Amino acid sequence: MTYMTRLDKYRVIIVDDIGYVKKTDAETQVLFEFIAHRYESGSLVITANQPFSEWDAIFPDNIMTVAAVDRLVHHATIIKFDGDSFRKKEQQRKKSTKQNRPS
Repeated sequence: MTYMTRLDKYRVIIVDDIGYVKKTDAETQVLFEFIAHRYESGSLVITANQPFSEWDAIFPDNIMTVAAVDRLVHHATIIKFDGDSFRKKEQQRKKSTKQNRPS
């Protein structure tokens, strides 16, 4: 049993912030294989700060990018959020609260 087929027991797998850390070509190849494997076998939730048009920075070549995005969007429900991230807003709120405290 391969590592990927072991993950088939999970109905949903979440990959958070897919483009946050630069990946090696080998890691990106595994990521693509994982997306291709999950394409028809289970649900995959992916979060990203980049629109699909900027995913060439995630995958090493355009062909792999197009193939990965094609598999992801084929059965997808895409939810797009505009504006500042929740983490950034919370950080700003905490900073503002800290500055407004009496000494």
